[in-house]
Amino acid sequence: MITQVRPSQLNAWLQQQPADPVVLDVREPWELQTASVEADGFALLAIPMNDIPARLAEVPRDRPLAVLCHHGGRSQRVAQFLEQQGYTDVANITGGIDVWAQERDPSVPRY
Repeated sequence: MITQVRPSQLNAWLQQQPADPVVLDVREPWELQTASVEADGFALLAIPMNDIPARLAEVPRDRPLAVLCHHGGRSQRVAQFLEQQGYTDVANITGGIDVWAQERDPSVPRY
């Protein structure tokens, strides 16, 4: 079962992790140009959802992952895929960057 973490709960989730966590942003390049997050207490890795299978080697297996998209649907699918590939510490950022802008960082543009 994939852990669901709201952006407002992310700091608590980050502090519970035994290793340096990674936020995996699976949005498209144009979305990253429209609205991006700042890495703060985590590493940031951007790979579009459809590129994940071909670029799986870039996704660290030894660090906790929180997956981010626009509203949380794509990130949930990617989190499930990663779990099926043997990743053991994967969370979905519920509500995506849209809720991130509302709960965590109002300077992030909503689209």
